[in-house]
Amino acid sequence: MTTTQVEPTAMLADLQASKPDRVTIVLLSGDMDKAMAAFIIATGAAAMGMHVTMFFTFWGLNVIRKPGATSAAKDVLRKAFGWLNKGGADGLPLSKFNFGGMGTTMMKKVMRDHHMPDVPELIETAQDLGVNMIACTTTLGLLGISKETLIDGVDQLAGVSTYLAEARQGSVNLFI
Repeated sequence: MTTTQVEPTAMLADLQASKPDRVTIVLLSGDMDKAMAAFIIATGAAAMGMHVTMFFTFWGLNVIRKPGATSAAKDVLRKAFGWLNKGGADGLPLSKFNFGGMGTTMMKKVMRDHHMPDVPELIETAQDLGVNMIACTTTLGLLGISKETLIDGVDQLAGVSTYLAEARQGSVNLFI
């Protein structure tokens, strides 16, 4: 009796071929460079015709909040989170070498000089390409963030089960 061995790469290729062209991205970080990476991947995948879902949670919610938006919470701790994490994609710090905002200013200048889109432009492009944006309801409640403080174009407010249903169908799933 002979057995046929299947190469792991062949198994992976078969698995990937059976899944639709779907990408899910969890954006946990509120750092400018990480948000840029997430949106560059999202817009690239959408431009290739892939269905893209982005799930924003914890500090990643700051990326999709209106500029200057703070927490609507009444208790001191959640109000402090809102004060420390004002919204607005244009006000995100760098993850490294931020230097009190000076590093971010320098990075934005280099990006402008090299005709690179900033995070707000990438968000607009993602929306134009039909990227589905979901804000995590659990974290919204935890941080006292209201729906009214989110930018226009956030498609839904949902929990982890909605993200997992999308991820289960995905051929690419990223956590940034």
